[in-house]
Amino acid sequence: MSFVLTGPASYQEDIRKSRFSALAAPVRNPDEALRFFAGNSSPDATHNCWAYRIGSEYRFNDDGEPGGTAGRPILQAIEGQRCDCVAVLVLRWFGGIKLGPGGLIRAYGGVAAQCLRLADKTEWVDEVFVECRCGFTDLALVQSRFAAFDVRIVAESFDGVGVTWRLALPRSRERELAALVTDLTRGQALWAPSSASD
Repeated sequence: MSFVLTGPASYQEDIRKSRFSALAAPVRNPDEALRFFAGNSSPDATHNCWAYRIGSEYRFNDDGEPGGTAGRPILQAIEGQRCDCVAVLVLRWFGGIKLGPGGLIRAYGGVAAQCLRLADKTEWVDEVFVECRCGFTDLALVQSRFAAFDVRIVAESFDGVGVTWRLALPRSRERELAALVTDLTRGQALWAPSSASD
């Protein structure tokens, strides 16, 4: 089971005179993650280190810290907290005391993990998007079944004969609901895959 953040989160800690500030946010794609890092990095911080994970995609950056002592521990914190679709930025203001590789790994990983631990999260659901079209005579009957299948109406438009919905629902329920909609509308409804960006 994975979790996604329901909103931004932050955590700050001073470790041997260096200040570490972690910021985390839900993201849907790598471009969104990179925009989050660019928008929240601080030019006066000694280092702006980060990592993101979105499904099987991930990246991390040590921003001048010794290789493997910052970005990778942040990514490991994301994985350790079982988070997905998340970007974590950890800023460090150097306080004059060197932490050494082990100390840096513990600091970056620990601050990132604590930020994610304290964040508001919800269980991640693998969603699929579909387009559903049905006539006015079937509209209320079909829509009345959406709640039982955890369906979200993403978009809705009407014309002279009925409604076209763009729906998001758990992938595990899609086949069952498609069959039910076909039955309820006596095969008259349109049910077709749709992409998340449509």
